Amino acid sequence: MNDADRQARQGVLFAIAAYTIWGIAPVYFKAVAHVPAFEVLAHRIIWAFFLVFILLVATGKLSRVVAAFKAPKLLFRLAIAALLVGFNWLLFIWAVANDFILDASLGYYINPLLNVAIGMLFFGERLRKLQIWAVGLAFTGVAIQIITFGSVPWIALTLAASFATYGAIRKKLPFDSLTGLWLEVLILLPAILIYFFAFASSDSSNMLQNTWQLNTLLVMAGVITTVPLLFFTGAAKRIRYSTLGFFQYIGPSLMFILAVFVYGEPFAIDKVVTFTIIWSALAIYSFDAAKAHRDVRRAAKATQSINAKG
Repeated sequence: MNDADRQARQGVLFAIAAYTIWGIAPVYFKAVAHVPAFEVLAHRIIWAFFLVFILLVATGKLSRVVAAFKAPKLLFRLAIAALLVGFNWLLFIWAVANDFILDASLGYYINPLLNVAIGMLFFGERLRKLQIWAVGLAFTGVAIQIITFGSVPWIALTLAASFATYGAIRKKLPFDSLTGLWLEVLILLPAILIYFFAFASSDSSNMLQNTWQLNTLLVMAGVITTVPLLFFTGAAKRIRYSTLGFFQYIGPSLMFILAVFVYGEPFAIDKVVTFTIIWSALAIYSFDAAKAHRDVRRAAKATQSINAKG
């Protein structure tokens, strides 16, 4: 096995690890469901702050943090992204604790299709015909649930919209994943500390009075935030981003399985219809992505062949 194949295999394993952790994250958040959602968010930010800082020191990337503070305009845009991802985290924590994992799953199924729509509307990206069909079908699925069944999947739509908008902003910022994450939690940290020490008043807010088991779970919030991101970054460096996209359905699929078969959330008719349409849209989207990926590889091989003959 040559080095390129070894790197590609590692990338695939890292991608599977990242999306699997994101997919089974509800198990963790169910374990701390008795802790208020905002308090869990506080622990997520506080412990991620320390863990990512250690990783920045270990990888010699602190100079990138220093450089970031010399670009206030970029930091302002990053602050908007931080608020979006912080809100996304909070809503996800609340959704899991209140038995809306199925809605969270739907949101992360919708997310890649919403990314495509944002690319067209705000970045001038041209969509292929099948991509247009996929996005149109996704919006049709949501519209049918709203019009026919009178229920708005607001958790799914809000999770998808907040994360897609966050991704669109981060796409245009020159920060690597680790540096960007630490700056994001740093931006959120002051408000979180004020809440934690001035307003949090639940039975679990004083860690000195908690059991060591509960405190361990709360500290693990930082690990749940950081580790999958490191796997994702490692995968992105080793395999094509288009290839990485094929693994993104692992997360919501695992959430779906947990919601229906482990936690017994009702898979009502409105959700059956919406999920079926979204899955169909994703099948079209994935087929188109695979075809485009194959065409690019063929073109690259043809170019190499012509260059070799020349």
